[in-house]
This record gives sequence, C-alpha cells and structure tokens, in this order.
Amino acid sequence: MKIAILVNEGPFTHQASDSAYRFAVAAIEKGHQLSRVFFYNDGVNNANKLSEPQSDDRNLVKLWSTLGKEHEVDLVVCIAAALRRGIKEEILADGFRISGLGQLVEAGIINDRLVVFGD
Repeated sequence: MKIAILVNEGPFTHQASDSAYRFAVAAIEKGHQLSRVFFYNDGVNNANKLSEPQSDDRNLVKLWSTLGKEHEVDLVVCIAAALRRGIKEEILADGFRISGLGQLVEAGIINDRLVVFGD
C-alpha cells in the first residue's frame, strides 16, 4: 500500500509528530511504501535544523531526516506555513524541501491513503 502522511503539529508541543513518526516506521517495517510526509501549520517546525532538544529528549528533526534519507521518503514543508514561522531553505534539516500545497493534493491523489496527525 502506498501511504502519505500529513503532520500538522510541531515536535515539542504536541504528540502528533511523534505519533506520525512511529506510524511511518511501523508502516515501512510492515512493507508499505511511504512516499511523502507533508509538514503543515506548526508541523513545519519538524524541519528546523536549529532546534536543539535536551539530551534526554527525542530529536524528531533528526529522526525524520534520517527516515527520509534511509527510505527515500519525500519530506515536504509547506512554504506558506514555513515563512509565517520564519523557516527558510537555509535552516531546513537535511532531507527536507520547501514546496506548496500542490504537493499535499498530489499526495492525496497518488497514494492509497493520506494519514493525518494533529489538528
């Protein structure tokens, strides 16, 4: 099954990002194809390489980045939501890219499922 994920919450203020990451890993382990993760609203903060969580906290920015590289997952950050939050190309973590809402629409069309995490 081809799956895409929409993440609407940041890595430090809500459980949604962590749940989305765990879902992504589980889906890949079960043999599903994860084609794209689209980060929208506060979810764009998952791509900020300047974030530095405490040493005893999970680093979701790094985890998403590694997942994207290892499994060739397209990690897309909404440009409008990113710019509203001061996130530009130069502070994106490895593996993330900025694009528009068309990428979210396309993910919904070309995949069997679009799974949403967060409000």
